[in-house]
Amino acid sequence: MSSNGKKILIVEDSPLMRFQLTEILEEAGYEVVGEAEDGREGIEKYSELEPDLVTMDILMPGVDGLGALTAIKKRDPDAQVVMVTTVRNRDKVLEAEKKGAEDYVVKPFEEEKVLKKISKVLG
Repeated sequence: MSSNGKKILIVEDSPLMRFQLTEILEEAGYEVVGEAEDGREGIEKYSELEPDLVTMDILMPGVDGLGALTAIKKRDPDAQVVMVTTVRNRDKVLEAEKKGAEDYVVKPFEEEKVLKKISKVLG
């Protein structure tokens, strides 16, 4: 496994989706430094872990992905966030982009598409 040294935080309420995303990213050489089950935990872990990139589910209980995105961007305007969504809900995706999300990926995950978008954002 190649190590590109990039640290990623996964914020996702579904344990299965977190597992799948972790597998895809670690196989590609990324380091998954943490996982969060909701937006509030994601905000805390972002401050604690200082990842290079966050994958953020849009729809979560409690603080949703848009709320967490806003809070993270307020703390760190340079934060790199890729939204994750099951529904191709243009309104939510457009709102996320307005709030500073770099890109989005659609569930169920297609490994090639996920990695292409992540590497594009991380440059």
